[in-house]
Amino acid sequence: MHLQPAVDDLALRIGRPVLLEDHAQSVLAYSTQNGPMDDVRRDSILRRHTAGTVRQHFRAAGVFESRGPLRVPGSGPVLPRVCVPVRHRDRLLGFLWLIDEPPLPDAAVNEASAASAGLALTLLHDALAAGLSAQRELAAVAGVLLGEDPTGARVLVDEGGFPSAPVTVLVVRGPMPRADLEHGLLAARLKFPSRHLMRVDHGVLLCAGRVPVAEVPALFPGPAVVGVGEPRPSLSQAAASYTEALHASLVAERVPALAPVATWSALGVYRMLAAVPADAIHPGLVVLLAAPEHAPLLTTLETYLDSAGSAVETSRTLRLHRTSLYYRLQRVEALTGTDLKNGGDRLMLHLSLKLARLHGRF
Repeated sequence: MHLQPAVDDLALRIGRPVLLEDHAQSVLAYSTQNGPMDDVRRDSILRRHTAGTVRQHFRAAGVFESRGPLRVPGSGPVLPRVCVPVRHRDRLLGFLWLIDEPPLPDAAVNEASAASAGLALTLLHDALAAGLSAQRELAAVAGVLLGEDPTGARVLVDEGGFPSAPVTVLVVRGPMPRADLEHGLLAARLKFPSRHLMRVDHGVLLCAGRVPVAEVPALFPGPAVVGVGEPRPSLSQAAASYTEALHASLVAERVPALAPVATWSALGVYRMLAAVPADAIHPGLVVLLAAPEHAPLLTTLETYLDSAGSAVETSRTLRLHRTSLYYRLQRVEALTGTDLKNGGDRLMLHLSLKLARLHGRF
């Protein structure tokens, strides 16, 4: 989000001029001033900051402590205002100012309050980008992660102060609003040295060194899973860690036993299946996967194969009588055209089940 278009859009939606300041009350953006204006607003725009005496007046009104919209009464030539603190969780990043003459409807105040969340993300991102502009940082991170820009690593190190080595990439995904995902990524940046990137359906953290990945899911308001790539000795090799983390996050999302944090090194057979297409699933198993009524057969087969073909262990795990177990396994053989006494058939079915899980079909 860019600040000026966001401020202009908000002003248009609420029908009132808007001014945005940072936490030190320096002016960052303002809309067309087509309504009542006092000398305070005029001087703030001309000088790009609010005068000290006026700051003291607003501070006394409680704008720095407020967690939500606050109406600040007028005083002499100073018109009344609505101040909307721009916060990321508890961190104050700036203020939205609206002239409250005539009094703003509650709906307009609520609209401004809702818009402050998106502005907070932008302000926090800008603050964390240090010497880099937010846009330049994003371009550099994307270049490093996708392996498409050899200058991205140099930009992050020389201009952004990012440690050059080693690096680990984390991918975070889950059923949550995009804004909540980005809030969590920014919160992670406050906990440990990292940069982030938002993709279509997941977020990426480019981290310096090894990170406490078990703490990452707690940063998100909804359930999240995390995929962790192997550490790499330099930023120029981060793309490989990203590929691993992306695959690990998909496995964590589709295989509950590996959630909420899956590391590439601990994926087991799912690591081997990373490059295998879904159409490699055994055709006989496809028949079972296509029919919901065969779900008990699939669960029985997977448990049996995971137990190395032990009927005793499978019966105990599923709390299934041995006779019922053998009946189900015979049904599997009949429907798939396989022989579970044949090692090759067992291996093909076992790998096909894991591949079906990996591709979200089981």
